[in-house]
Amino acid sequence: MKETISLSIKELLDSYRKGEIRPLEVVRAYRERIEELEGRIGAFIYVSGDDVLKDAEKLDTVDPRSLPLYGVPVAVKDNICTRGCPTTAGSRILEGYRAPYTATAVKRLVEAGAVVMGKTNLDEFAMGSSTENSAFRATANPWNLDYAPGGSSGGSAAAVAAGMAPAALGSDTGGSIRQPASLCGVVGMKGTYGSVSRYGLIAFASSLDQIGPMARNVTDCALIFDVISGHDPNDSTSMIGYSADLSSSGGTGLRGLRIAVPRAVEGCEMSESVSDIFRKTVSTVEDEGAKVGIVDLPGLDASIACYYILANAEASSNLARYDGVRYGFRHDSDSLDGMYEKTRGEGFGEEVKRRILLGTYVLSAGYYDAYYVKAKKLQAMLREAYGKVFHEYDLVMMPTSPTPAFKLGERLEDPISMYLSDIFTTPANIAGLPAISLPAGLSQERLPIGVQLVAGARMESKLINAAVGLERLFGFREKCLPAEGEVI
Repeated sequence: MKETISLSIKELLDSYRKGEIRPLEVVRAYRERIEELEGRIGAFIYVSGDDVLKDAEKLDTVDPRSLPLYGVPVAVKDNICTRGCPTTAGSRILEGYRAPYTATAVKRLVEAGAVVMGKTNLDEFAMGSSTENSAFRATANPWNLDYAPGGSSGGSAAAVAAGMAPAALGSDTGGSIRQPASLCGVVGMKGTYGSVSRYGLIAFASSLDQIGPMARNVTDCALIFDVISGHDPNDSTSMIGYSADLSSSGGTGLRGLRIAVPRAVEGCEMSESVSDIFRKTVSTVEDEGAKVGIVDLPGLDASIACYYILANAEASSNLARYDGVRYGFRHDSDSLDGMYEKTRGEGFGEEVKRRILLGTYVLSAGYYDAYYVKAKKLQAMLREAYGKVFHEYDLVMMPTSPTPAFKLGERLEDPISMYLSDIFTTPANIAGLPAISLPAGLSQERLPIGVQLVAGARMESKLINAAVGLERLFGFREKCLPAEGEVI
């Protein structure tokens, strides 16, 4: 089993094509791994039943060369709809809800030959940075079970890190793929806004939400992204004529690339281990022949405030649909207002209520101009600033998270500290740009630390080529082997 689950997606596909292994064997191996570890990690809300074995068996009649993800097990974040399976968004208000349709991204995975192993845990409605806000359970970090995996896609990150799936889908509104990828030592990517259909993604902040892949290496992320990206008529914000074709990128290395490091990074509070690894990374890429320049990105230091105004304003509107009338949890009452109040009071968790209230506040009369309008102006300024940087540079490089993983429960009573976990990731969402996090090393406590690359709009190929080169330099999976007691 261990040998099977250690294969990368590319290696797995090669083995299928040579006839060395069958999809049923692989799916069984991953099922055993989930059964072995799920009780300790809590990565899943729902694990697929025996139907997943039948799906794998059906692939025996198909030519492995005909499907780009033939027999590849994947996990799916539980705010992405899958027909007939629970889709809860980690919330009591959707407990027991089964979607009547499948999200476009998941449909494309299945049509490409992938097998869905289950639905992963998340912060409720993707609102959080630790996967502790889930209504059902907290997820533990496979590197140290006392620590959080990050969020909101913490279940997906933990599942990939622990070998319970070679890849997973997450969603990224302000860093919810990249931050847990950094904390769990895996690769996480989001594309240009509109590159992947949001059809079937339960909305948090519609102008910022994106579906993206998480995997053990950059090449596997590219394989998944190629399949899920592209125009979808069901999503009016998806880009027409977009084609990624990232899997053909061999990784041209870093020589000759122009890489920008925002000056504001130096002034941000971060742990010593993150600061040390980032400085070493800058030095290493210069030694490899890249040109590194320090640039000003106006608005970067205020991006976290801008993000939490825009995202919460949209959440206030999007979550109004959960009223107990049409679907999901309902608390009966003698009056309509009473039913609304009790349904939402009991169905939503504390963090979701906090964000709804903040969003309603910034949209209310008297505060709309002071907060929401200013945030939209800052968003435009940040997009313009990134545009100017990409006239001179190929990529922007930053840490992914200001700290390695933090202990479970450590930040629950300090929401500001939790929000600051996204300080380096929110700018890419505000500007709608593609970004990737890859593991660069370990802290003294043997907790993963990630480095992030951001590219210009539609420049995913440039992003992947550079990331493959950086991944080779880091050699994370070769150098950072599991220690005794770690379940990775």
